[in-house]
Amino acid sequence: MTQGADQGFDPGSGYEPGYEPAPGYGAAPEFDRVPGDYRPPAAEYEPTRLDIPVMSEDYTPTEHDLPVLTLPAESGDRPGPLYVVGDVHGYLAELLGALHKTGLVDEEGHWSAGSARLWFLGDFTDRGPDGIGVIELVMQLSAEAAAAGGYCRALMGNHELLLLGAHRFGDAPVNSTGGTASFLAAWRLNGGQPSDMERLEDRHLTWISRLDAAHLTDGHLLLHSDTTAYLEYGGSIEEMNDAVTGVLQRGDADECWDLFRKFTRRFAFRGDDGPKAARELLGAYGGVRVVHGHSPIPYLLGEVGGEYVAVDGEEPAHGVRGPMVYADNLAVAMDGGVTMDGRLLVAQLPLVG
Repeated sequence: MTQGADQGFDPGSGYEPGYEPAPGYGAAPEFDRVPGDYRPPAAEYEPTRLDIPVMSEDYTPTEHDLPVLTLPAESGDRPGPLYVVGDVHGYLAELLGALHKTGLVDEEGHWSAGSARLWFLGDFTDRGPDGIGVIELVMQLSAEAAAAGGYCRALMGNHELLLLGAHRFGDAPVNSTGGTASFLAAWRLNGGQPSDMERLEDRHLTWISRLDAAHLTDGHLLLHSDTTAYLEYGGSIEEMNDAVTGVLQRGDADECWDLFRKFTRRFAFRGDDGPKAARELLGAYGGVRVVHGHSPIPYLLGEVGGEYVAVDGEEPAHGVRGPMVYADNLAVAMDGGVTMDGRLLVAQLPLVG
């Protein structure tokens, strides 16, 4: 019997399941191929040991979100439509294509959706070719959407935590129970791109370090990982988001590693106990449905069925037709598996079958 509790991952190892290394390669950071057939250059990147910048009070590209107002029925000034984007993992061209097809950006990649609201569910970098380009695009759209009366915002994924840790702590040992003993080793093992690290600037680090881990809007509990580990950091969204920010500000390597490994857990809403886990999270943080990325739909399909919502009536790409609704209709999976020849998903909420 498949259980819904977080499973399938040794939380001390720093390795994400679902993206298997090439045969013959284990947990060591030195290898010729990493998941997704990415081949790193021969020269190893030596990280610059800079601290994550301390947040300044006047830095606001990703300020904590203002509440969405419920307007009177007679008012025509209603919030715009709500969209979410699953894991991008550096696939900038695919992201631009999906956003343009949905009408959120124009042919040149600029915001064209007026008062629409757009949320990215995290994991902008690693595995794909241009993670920094993805971050730059999200930062750009945040400013453009705000000027147009909408907004574009983003959540913290486990790969953002991994990138921050690899940059800040490098190969310094962490309290790991698995074979990966540093952030840098885990970053390499999980598809870290040297080109991303080389292009990483303080403004990117500041932007990432300010991201919230979860947000509630229109009855949808938005978060990156399909795990209940968020509850270990607070009984409300505000308390949990503040606790995560506090971990990053304190800058203790072992504490940051513990946060990363907990947010790398997955599959909490899958199987017989999945609905119970979803209700536990919703009961604490509010909302009627969890919307998450992190676990690719092809891997969720291996254990439990789900209802698909087709995207523009298209045929499925490697079995992925659109977001996956499962756990007694309490959870929506948004990671379409772009790193494994799936698709990058952009969907409007609420989902309509």
